[in-house]
This record gives sequence, structure tokens and C-alpha cells, in this order.
Amino acid sequence: MIFDDISTFATELPAFGAIAGLDLGTKTIGVALSDLRRAVATPTKVIRREKFTLDAAQLLELLAQREIRGIVLGLPLNMDGSEGPRVQSTRAFARNLEKLTPLPIGYWDERLSTVAAERALLEADASRKRRKEVIDAVAAGYILQGALDRLTQIARQDAGRDA
Repeated sequence: MIFDDISTFATELPAFGAIAGLDLGTKTIGVALSDLRRAVATPTKVIRREKFTLDAAQLLELLAQREIRGIVLGLPLNMDGSEGPRVQSTRAFARNLEKLTPLPIGYWDERLSTVAAERALLEADASRKRRKEVIDAVAAGYILQGALDRLTQIARQDAGRDA
């Protein structure tokens, strides 16, 4: 199932287990994975895009190996919050992926994630070649970390209501 709202996505996740964050580009898919407690996002892999079936097979194999419980896709909204062609492409990817996996899929606003990733890599003094190799995975890490932080807030709010 696909969820536009991260709060609804949270209700579909089991209480424990890692989730994946994806940064979809035209040439690559950056992948980040969380720890089992969903506190920390770690940039993991960059998948070179070929065609959807091959890309999805690689991605789903990785998710199965790591026993991933949900997927967060970066939603590339325009700076004014409107949706452009890249958002349409991301939503189409999610719809196609949904047919291949029972994992819940949620969206996270990814505005400026690549800029933040580039800045972090520059501060780490990564070479231009290294930045090009890992930028999409690092951007996926920023996307996933934002979603993880929000999921933690939601869990705390829910715990406060139950108390």
C-alpha cells in the first residue's frame, strides 16, 4: 500500500524492524537503511538504473536480505510545494513497486536533501569522484533520517495519549 501521509504510513509498520529510504534519480536510485529501532539512517547503496524490472529486482533482493519492513520514497516537490514531472515519475515508480511487494510505501518531502548531502560530502573532504559515486545514497540517508525523526515524534505522541 502507498501512503501520502507519514502518520498513516506509521500505522502500517510493525513495531520493530528496519525501513529503507530511496532517492530516485533518472540514472540512479540511492538507498539508505535504518537500524532495527529506526533511529539512524545509513546510506547503503546506489543502484544504476536500467529498466524498472531490473531496478526493482535489485532493490527487492536487498530489502529481502535486510528484512526491511517499509519503504520511504523521497518526493521531489518543487520549492513552492507544487508537484512537477519528477513527482509524477516517483509516484509511477511507487505504483509499479507496490505491485511487486507487500511492504508499505510512504513518501517524504525530499526538498534540499541532495543539497544537504553535497554539503556534508564537501565538509568530509570527499573527492569529486567519490561525491558522484555516493551522493544519491547520502541523499537517501537524509530522506530516511527525516522520516525516522518524524516517526519517532509520532510514536512519542501516541505513547503520551496512551498514558
